[in-house]
Amino acid sequence: MEKPIEKYVYLENVGMKFVTKKGTFEALNNINLSIDQGEFVSIIGHSGCGKSTVLNLIAGLLEPTSGHLFCAGREIARPGPERAVVFQNHSLLPWLTCFENVYLAVERVFESETSMQLEARAYAALKLVGLTHAAEKRPHEISGGMKQRVGIARALAMEPKVLLLDEPFGALDALTRANLQDELMRIMTEKNCTAVMVTHDVDEAVLLSDRIVMMTNGPSATIGEILDVSLPKQRNRLALAEDATYNHLRSEVLRFLYERHAKKAA
Repeated sequence: MEKPIEKYVYLENVGMKFVTKKGTFEALNNINLSIDQGEFVSIIGHSGCGKSTVLNLIAGLLEPTSGHLFCAGREIARPGPERAVVFQNHSLLPWLTCFENVYLAVERVFESETSMQLEARAYAALKLVGLTHAAEKRPHEISGGMKQRVGIARALAMEPKVLLLDEPFGALDALTRANLQDELMRIMTEKNCTAVMVTHDVDEAVLLSDRIVMMTNGPSATIGEILDVSLPKQRNRLALAEDATYNHLRSEVLRFLYERHAKKAA
């Protein structure tokens, strides 16, 4: 099944149910979302609202109970290298070096290329995240922030059409998280990649996104509101701290989350 490429990523009436020991659990209901090529979209909401389920559906790791998902005009039926995922846990193989972890990914995607071409791709990806100096180190020899950068390098080395990020900085300290957010902004500008990110962090969502998708509480979660982030693309976190538009957008997300929390508690 194909869909005209009017939107790069397209979710149409998507629903997701899981069979549990206690019966059927409806995680998502009637999700409709379209994402333009080169757009950065964040998904935010309270725990249990199905944010990661939406991401896993786009990745092809789950099959929807109802509805359809499309990427670049083709229906998403399974995982594919055109949709690369960066998880909260870096998921690096501990017995391989940073270079070898990235090389393993490009070797699987670009099977017809020579070893020299594959090595060039792996080093280019490490250079993009500023880690060529750590190419021969193993995961236990580098910091948590560096491990996440290797994970991002591995995903970008596959030259995906869509980069999927599942709380990629959630386990990091505040300073490392801020540095990696700035690094990600730079990379996204350079690569003009389409991205979908799940986050709990309101400031992160406003800083990085073109739009923020706000989910209602589960079960049967759906999209409550979508907020356009009307800020210039070249964003400086220090300057934004005093920016009226930034603070208004931040307040709008907090208002939505607070209202949903109040409904859940009632």
